Amino acid sequence: MKLIGIAVRDSHKAPMRTIDGAQVTLKEGIIEDFRGKSLKRQVTVMSLLHWDAACNLIEFQIQWFNRRANLLIDEINFNDSQIGKKLFFNEVCLEVVMECDPCHRMVEVHPKLREALIPDWRGGACCRVIKGGVINVGEKVSLVD
Repeated sequence: MKLIGIAVRDSHKAPMRTIDGAQVTLKEGIIEDFRGKSLKRQVTVMSLLHWDAACNLIEFQIQWFNRRANLLIDEINFNDSQIGKKLFFNEVCLEVVMECDPCHRMVEVHPKLREALIPDWRGGACCRVIKGGVINVGEKVSLVD
């Protein structure tokens, strides 16, 4: 698996912006993202496989960062059995805490997007930081118990 995207936002309704690398801390999640202080939702991670499935279902291609998630991983397949598992990005470690339910803002992106993201963890996973450090697009990612 590989980290293929990082996105952050400055405030609640601000647009997402993509970046090539980021500092991740226990206290703030991704430093440049305003949401990282909530321990249940410090970093949101989604799967390219799930994003593509949702876009194919609605027959409309949308850039992944419109999901408003922080990290995009190419080949992960999130599900209930991964709660409590750890994602490693070199020295950075995130724990999968819960499914990231798609919010009402997805309807603003496309009328059927929220509905397409609801099944099978397509909306991604909420994670908390276990060990901080630097992450970069292109890094290998591993998922372990």
